[in-house]
Amino acid sequence: MTDVLSDVLNTVDLQAALYFRTEYHPPFGVAVPAFKRAARFHFIVQGRCNVRLEDGRSVDLSAGDLVLVPNGAPHVLASAADFPGAPLPDAIAAAGFKGEGPFIIGEGDPTAACKMVCGHFSFADGADHPLLRAVPDLFHITSADRAVHLMLDDVLRLIVRRTFEDQPGSTASVSRLSEVLFIEVLRAGIVQAPEVQRVMSAVYDPHIGKALALIHSDVGRSWSVEGLASAVGMSRSRFAERFRELVGAGPMNYVAEWRLQRALHLVTQQNQPIKAVAHQVGFKSAAAFTRAFSDRFGQSPRDITKAKDPS
Repeated sequence: MTDVLSDVLNTVDLQAALYFRTEYHPPFGVAVPAFKRAARFHFIVQGRCNVRLEDGRSVDLSAGDLVLVPNGAPHVLASAADFPGAPLPDAIAAAGFKGEGPFIIGEGDPTAACKMVCGHFSFADGADHPLLRAVPDLFHITSADRAVHLMLDDVLRLIVRRTFEDQPGSTASVSRLSEVLFIEVLRAGIVQAPEVQRVMSAVYDPHIGKALALIHSDVGRSWSVEGLASAVGMSRSRFAERFRELVGAGPMNYVAEWRLQRALHLVTQQNQPIKAVAHQVGFKSAAAFTRAFSDRFGQSPRDITKAKDPS
């Protein structure tokens, strides 16, 4: 049976685009700009840091804490909650940071600096799923949370070790851990986000989870509410009600949207012919597929293909 979470993250093209480590000497402040279709995390290895969102929400972090800013929201990393943040590009230029070694701000005793490992995940433009929409603008995972979620703790330890090694292959090794880290942060922070808990419960529900796995394993099949309900041993009405309650969309709306998400992935990442993509995701004709795709994403699959390969 298809692993729904892995299929979602593969299809929306979760990628680790950037990892670096910091050495910020107080007082410091860095304003991280908004970035569409991105999620950033900051893991405190040593020292303290305040993370502040535009709406005024902030959280104080100490060694062992992690914060995830999933929706590309702008935020400030500072030595104190009221300390202003210099724009990130300006801070990078002033520090002479070239992407290798630590990103250093200020001078002083290295043992008194705030040392972090920072990461940047990206999603494909147009990528969407109820799980992504459910994630709040801020997740704070404490060292106490990590003690309970041992997989997350192990992944973070590996990321820190690889990031500080500066050995060949370290970047690739860290990047491969990104999907695990993202899922484990969602699991650890689930108590902070009722909407995430709702969607995750759908995946693990014995009936709705099975229906989701069936859809994801064969998205091009001619699914119906009756067929899915029968396959998971529920009445049509109860299945439709339960599916909407947990997933946040009706079964057929979910199928229609996921077909287009899978199509976006096939067009942009695998460069498959449009007719082949239309067939794989359950459209009877390339013309019908192109209309639906264009309505959803604002451009045709052919336009996307041409943009990727102008030749």
